[in-house]
Amino acid sequence: MLKDNGKVTQEWALVLGASSGFGATVSIELARNGMNIAGVHLDRRQTMPNVERMEGEIRSLGREARFYNINAADPEKRAEVLDDLAQRFRDADRPQMLRCVLHSLAFGSLKPFIAEDPRDAITRAQMDMTLDVMAHSLIYWTQDLYWRKLLSRGTKIFAMTSSGSHRAIPLYGAVSAAKAALEANVRQLAVELGPAGVLVNAIQAGVTDTPALRKIPGNEALIGFAENRNPGGRPTTPQDIAATIAALCRPEIMWVTGDVIRVDGGEDIIAV
Repeated sequence: MLKDNGKVTQEWALVLGASSGFGATVSIELARNGMNIAGVHLDRRQTMPNVERMEGEIRSLGREARFYNINAADPEKRAEVLDDLAQRFRDADRPQMLRCVLHSLAFGSLKPFIAEDPRDAITRAQMDMTLDVMAHSLIYWTQDLYWRKLLSRGTKIFAMTSSGSHRAIPLYGAVSAAKAALEANVRQLAVELGPAGVLVNAIQAGVTDTPALRKIPGNEALIGFAENRNPGGRPTTPQDIAATIAALCRPEIMWVTGDVIRVDGGEDIIAV
């Protein structure tokens, strides 16, 4: 892409939840496709070597890697990250563009709504936290990106959802509510950002063996269920998601927005 000054634009991806699962695989794939990566993650000391490995791999591809170890739901930390990114864009010697934003935050409560012992049931604080992190933080990050003029015509925003948005899964109630709310937030943002040429979509992954899935009780049964039900005979992989997002980020794809895009090999259309 060229600007009026003839300099080639540097493209960036902002990945929320960049250090594992979908976020990690998408980050590497987008770097392979020419994007610099700004990754937001929350890791303790024991998992930081994986983050450092990712940064090294991105740089080995000839791309910049800027990772921020913060709580993505903290408004002050969010402002610090975006102020830093905006300053980097201003200080660069050639034009910069945020081509892709991926919201892949998997941090919620896996507790039943109803339990014989009230201490075992989900609390209001846990419910609010799950919705805030996994659904509503998409709005707040998008608002702050817009107000800092980091969104451009052609920016693609993706949010990771699941079939839990419309199915009941044991102990998944709060996350189901968050995924349903996330899809509603995607639709609303798509409408409001349409005039600016910013596209917003949800990516519904099939059952995928990720660290987030392994936290769900009975995850082995879910994987087996996907293997038996999926027309392709296997569960979805993070690379399936990464390849799809990279394809949708191509600049000529400009008429797909406000959708829930299933990337599951047909898993969700098969009757139980």
